[in-house]
Amino acid sequence: MTLSPLLEPTSFDNLPGWRADRHGEAFAAFRLSARRALQKPYKSGSLGIDAGAFEEAFHAADAAETLDGEAARGFFERWFLPCRVIPEGDGSGFVTGFYEPEVAASPVRTDEFTVPLLGVPDDLVKIHDANRPDRLDPYLAFGRSTSAGIVEYFDRPAIEKGAVGERAPTLAWLADPVEAFFVHVQGAARLTMPDGSVKRITYAAKSGQRFTGPGGLLVAMGEIPAAEISMQAIRAWFRRNPHRVDEILHQNRSYIFFRFAEVEDAGLGPIAAAKVPLTAGRSMAVDRLLHTFATPFFVDAPALRAFDDVPFRRVMIAQDTGSAIVGPARGDLFAGSGYAAGEIAGVVRHPADFYALVPRALLEAGPA
Repeated sequence: MTLSPLLEPTSFDNLPGWRADRHGEAFAAFRLSARRALQKPYKSGSLGIDAGAFEEAFHAADAAETLDGEAARGFFERWFLPCRVIPEGDGSGFVTGFYEPEVAASPVRTDEFTVPLLGVPDDLVKIHDANRPDRLDPYLAFGRSTSAGIVEYFDRPAIEKGAVGERAPTLAWLADPVEAFFVHVQGAARLTMPDGSVKRITYAAKSGQRFTGPGGLLVAMGEIPAAEISMQAIRAWFRRNPHRVDEILHQNRSYIFFRFAEVEDAGLGPIAAAKVPLTAGRSMAVDRLLHTFATPFFVDAPALRAFDDVPFRRVMIAQDTGSAIVGPARGDLFAGSGYAAGEIAGVVRHPADFYALVPRALLEAGPA
C-alpha cells in the first residue's frame, strides 16, 4: 500500500509535549490490540497504513510484560515514526468524548422501568454487496428481511411505537427515555440491577439510518447557543422540556440494538469495534474506513483540560469507531465508565492536531 498524502512525515521532536506523556499507559492499551491482532489481523484503512506492517511491533509488545516511563516511550520511538494527519479542506482536526454510562435498570418492566433496551431482532440482516437491493440507500448497512426481499429497517420512531414487536428480545428496562438515548449514543452501558448485580451491554447492531444528534438540532432551533453546547447542556434542556423529548429524539432515525457482555475487568471499558476492552484516556474512536485499528496517534489538543487539568497531549490507540466520526483528523476520546467519566466526555469538543505513529517498516520501505 502507498501512504496517503494526508499523512505527512515528521519527527518526534516536532510533537508538542511528546516526552512529557505517560507512555506506559498508552503501551498497555496498545498491547491489548497487539495480542488480539496476532490472533486475527485487523483490516487496513484507506490512508495506506498497512495492518501487516505492525507485526514486528505487535510481537515486541506481546513479549513485554509491562513497559513504563522511558522504556515505553522508547518502544514507540523504536517501532514507529510520526506523520502529521492533514485535515480535509481548510479546517482543523477535532476531538469529542465518549464514555460508558452506569445506569439503574430492571430485568423486567415495572411501573418505574418502562423504557426497553433491545437485543438484535430476528429479521435484521447485514447488507453487503452480494445482497444489496438496487434501490436501497447505499448508506444502509442493515436492513429488514421480508418475503419480498430486503427493505430498509424500521427507524427509531417506528421501533419506539412497537414496530419490532416480539422479534427482538428486551435485555433490560430503564426508567428514563433520555438516559436510554444516551446509552444508544455511547453504544454501551453498565446496568445496575435491583439486586445490586452489574451487567454490561454493548453495541450489537443498528437499524442503519443516519445519526442525527440532539445537540445540532437544539442549536439550529435556537434553544442552546452553539458556544454552550455539551452533553450536560442537552440533558438540562430535556429536564426543562420533558414534553418535547420525543419531538427531538425521534428526529434521529438511527436505533441501536445491544448484546450482553462480561465485565471481566472493572478497570477497563467495554469491548469495542477493535475487539479489545477500551482504556480510559487512551482509547480513541476513529474513522474506520480511513484508519487502521491499533494505530497509535499522538493527539495535541492544548485547549482541552477536562481529563487532568493540563493541556491534552497524549498517545491514543485507535480501538473503536462510530458513525459520527468521519474524516482523517477526527477522534472520539474514551473517558471511562460512570458519572465522572460522563462529566469529562460531555464537554470534549476541541480543535486538535493528530499525528499518526506509522510503523517504521512501512515508511522505510518507501513507495510500493
